[in-house]
Amino acid sequence: MVLERNKLLMAALVAYVDGGSLGNPGSSGIGVIIEGSDGHRIRIAKWIGRQDNNVAEYVALLEALQYAVALKAETLHVYSDSEVVVRQMNGEYACRSSRLHSLNWICRKLARSLQFSISHVRRELNTEANGLAASAVREALS
Repeated sequence: MVLERNKLLMAALVAYVDGGSLGNPGSSGIGVIIEGSDGHRIRIAKWIGRQDNNVAEYVALLEALQYAVALKAETLHVYSDSEVVVRQMNGEYACRSSRLHSLNWICRKLARSLQFSISHVRRELNTEANGLAASAVREALS
């Protein structure tokens, strides 16, 4: 009974993702917040090494997708302040960058196992994910 209840609560997830780097490329981090329909939140802050901003944004999305699949979610809606990632994932922009192509492909493959959607959100409405990404970089540099 508990497992079924938890599955129902985690069936629909919402994620806020952000990635950033100090320099471009530079020391990079990701911030991810995943919310279940029960209000439970998972917060992730990870240092991902030396990357550029767009790679960091994709790695944040990848992290959210991997968590959703691991939790056996049915749906995932992602909010990101990266227009490049959102438009590429929605098919509005072609992914011509070789460094982003494999990340885009992996994210699309994982997204097919869910009812997936992604929307752009203004940076000032994504401050918590941004703060997690920044804290991962600060911690790695200290």
